[in-house]
Amino acid sequence: MQGTRARSAGIVAGLVAALAFATSGPVVKPLLAAGWTPGAAILVRLWLGTVLLAGPAAWALRGRRTALRREWRTVVALGLLGVAGASTFYFLAVDRLPVAVALLVEYTGPLLLLGWSWSRTRRMPSRATLAGAALAMAGLVLVLDVTGSLELDALGLVFAFAAAIGNAAYFALTARPIALPPVSLAGSAMLVGALTVSVVALVGILPVEAPRVQVDVLGAHVEWFVPLLVVGAVPTAFAYGVSAVSVRLLGERLASFLALMEVLFAVLLAWLLLDEAPLVIQLVGAVLVVGGVALVRSGAAADGELRAGSPAPMSDEATRGAPADAAESTQDVPVGALAGPR
Repeated sequence: MQGTRARSAGIVAGLVAALAFATSGPVVKPLLAAGWTPGAAILVRLWLGTVLLAGPAAWALRGRRTALRREWRTVVALGLLGVAGASTFYFLAVDRLPVAVALLVEYTGPLLLLGWSWSRTRRMPSRATLAGAALAMAGLVLVLDVTGSLELDALGLVFAFAAAIGNAAYFALTARPIALPPVSLAGSAMLVGALTVSVVALVGILPVEAPRVQVDVLGAHVEWFVPLLVVGAVPTAFAYGVSAVSVRLLGERLASFLALMEVLFAVLLAWLLLDEAPLVIQLVGAVLVVGGVALVRSGAAADGELRAGSPAPMSDEATRGAPADAAESTQDVPVGALAGPR
């Protein structure tokens, strides 16, 4: 009975976390429509996320300070590609595309990772993995409505596919056990990402405009800082914490599949908050993309070619040769089991 309750609680926590992660695009888009640039919005979002994660990240690092120095390359790469790249390009895409389309394109990141792994190792993926990739690609064709009357912004699609590359980098970098506790990796990478976007904005590459405006949310006028607080807190600290509970109760494998519900929740939130009603063909495509990515993850976990969301366990030899804190950290919540940054 206790195991059933824990499993039920884990499923609820996983769904709540997916819903929280899904709020990013639908909540920030009214602010972009009111005159804020994606650069300004992502700067505030990353710095607020950095502040919120600073305490938990420092607490998790107690007694493991040397781990941060050993893993600095992973932190920098994750901050540049998985945080700054994925988040900024996603906001740039949301500014030009329906939220659901931008997110679904970004979610093809594991397919890019699959292609990279295949070309690098020269090993054909399992049938389940290939079937999932084909299913997801077919779904993406339906989402983009390439043969229909839907017109999508070309530059927005470029940004969305760039976000997918960042998403792939995020999963690749977090799919292996490292010495850093997951929350410390996330917090330090968030800081690197915030600093990177700040530099890009300061040199003028990323426009930053942040007028003091009111935005419309569900028919109510709220001040500009309300959606920013929501985006900085809900998809960051709250979602990460609830996801951690889900992973502990269910294990990273099942929790990572529940995280895919973020896409469907984002479709519903965009429909509710932004009146971005998807076409029936796009809804079918969304289901195919989510199902295909789930198959890719399942097949990859089985054949060991790709660990998107399910970190590979250390071998006995690797564990014996690893520092103590590195071995301990593999028992913590894997970052890759959570949704990528938005």
